[in-house]
Amino acid sequence: MLYYLFTYLENTFHPPGFGVFKYITFRAGAATVTALFIAFVIGPKIIRFLKQKQIGEAAKLEAPETHRKKAGTPTMGGIIVLAATLLPVLLWADIKNGYILLMLFVSLAFSTVGFIDDYLKVILKKPKGMIERDKLVGQILVGSVVGSVIYFFPQFLDENFQVLKSSTIVPFVKNYYFDFSYFYIPMVIFVITATSNAVNLTDGLDGLAAGTVGIVAITLAIICYVSGNAIVAKYLNLPFLHESGELTIYCTALVGASLGFLWFNSHPAEVFMGDTGSLALGGAIGTMCILVKQEFLLPILGGIFFVETVSVIIQRYYFKYTRNKYGEGRRVFRMAPLHHHFEMQGWSEPKIVMRFYIIAILLMIVSLATLKLR
Repeated sequence: MLYYLFTYLENTFHPPGFGVFKYITFRAGAATVTALFIAFVIGPKIIRFLKQKQIGEAAKLEAPETHRKKAGTPTMGGIIVLAATLLPVLLWADIKNGYILLMLFVSLAFSTVGFIDDYLKVILKKPKGMIERDKLVGQILVGSVVGSVIYFFPQFLDENFQVLKSSTIVPFVKNYYFDFSYFYIPMVIFVITATSNAVNLTDGLDGLAAGTVGIVAITLAIICYVSGNAIVAKYLNLPFLHESGELTIYCTALVGASLGFLWFNSHPAEVFMGDTGSLALGGAIGTMCILVKQEFLLPILGGIFFVETVSVIIQRYYFKYTRNKYGEGRRVFRMAPLHHHFEMQGWSEPKIVMRFYIIAILLMIVSLATLKLR
């Protein structure tokens, strides 16, 4: 909204210096600072409210014993991340932009699903929260809306989207786009659902999900800006999506919000994100990759989330297989997701988180390198 205000003032009164508000780079920086400020201001208040209402994390029996002492720590702190992301976007982005509208929808929809899950677990004391089937239905519905908008109404986003529509970039391959054709909407549903659940699984150690999401968001901010810049996109042989540059502001707001939340979520955590935050952040990351045609890059860019999810899948199916074959279930990892495996091996929680950060930064570099290697 500030974007419209300053644009109006600049066009009407022509005050010196106000033209800077038209630039995405300036507004992206402003969104980051605003997000940090909002997180620092509302964070303590929300944490205090959660403590007063005794909205705390229940002891997780499936986690290592060291996590038992975390019982009672305020949860549903994803509200902090969500507010610190969306408010700067509303202030600094062009909210008439189709990409921004779609991101706002995804963020609010997934946070609603996560909030219901947290409410059932924490307030109504239902240990498993939402039934998995119901949660999956909610995620599929959101993915269906996103996929349908892109496939049937590409002009809502960008004129160039009508050409690409169901096609996507293939990393490391020049002048080739893979077309999902009639399978595009199912692909969108799968990517968004899988990514939201992957971030949710990663949210098991203090600061792990918030930090890795921030690193991924930095990468996506660069990719979104490049995709929306005709000169740079042409130089890197990427499709030029004229309106997609506005997504840079969402990404940088997410970076600021993640850093702000990390202030309270770093070890030992004062508040947990909960499904309210993790599902929304995962859904947002998946949607952004879809919008800038980087679906195939997601396993590299979100490598931490990908490996965490794969570890759970391997553990579950190997246990079932060995139980059916030998009469007792066996495990590949000492505990899944993967971060718990390292905990069981004696690694301290801060060491695991820091090493995962390092890996996430390396994957960020590799992801950005793929843009040039095409």
